[in-house]
Amino acid sequence: MTKRSVTHGTVTIERRFDASPKRVFAAFADPKAKARWFVSPWGPDQSGMDFCVGGKEFNYGGPPSGPVHRFDALYQDIIPDQRIVYTYDMHLDDVRISVSLTTIELIPDGAGTRLKFTEQGAFLDAFDNPAVREEGTKGLMDALEASLKPDQ
Repeated sequence: MTKRSVTHGTVTIERRFDASPKRVFAAFADPKAKARWFVSPWGPDQSGMDFCVGGKEFNYGGPPSGPVHRFDALYQDIIPDQRIVYTYDMHLDDVRISVSLTTIELIPDGAGTRLKFTEQGAFLDAFDNPAVREEGTKGLMDALEASLKPDQ
């Protein structure tokens, strides 16, 4: 029998981007723009997105030998160019490893944007933890920043 546990944690990451809030928002809202940075390290994933309140997003992928990493999200609140709130769960194959509430705030900062990312998570049965999630999210923020460069 599996020992059950829950670790609660909050991950907060703030970044400044040399792009307008409108452009940063579009990097989350437009499926083609998001596909440039929200990808797994293993290559092409299966993904889909219905970016509206009540809409869903999914992304499945992983190394050839497994396991499949699955992200399933539900958009709860969207204020264009200002805020995105969604809930999501992560799975490894068929095992749910976490359930989270994520808030992304976009704050004008001169000619750029200050992004505040807050994730409140329940990390299940020691499959994941806040430190690992923070590390992965920082990698995604690096990829987002690269996708916002003028030559991209």
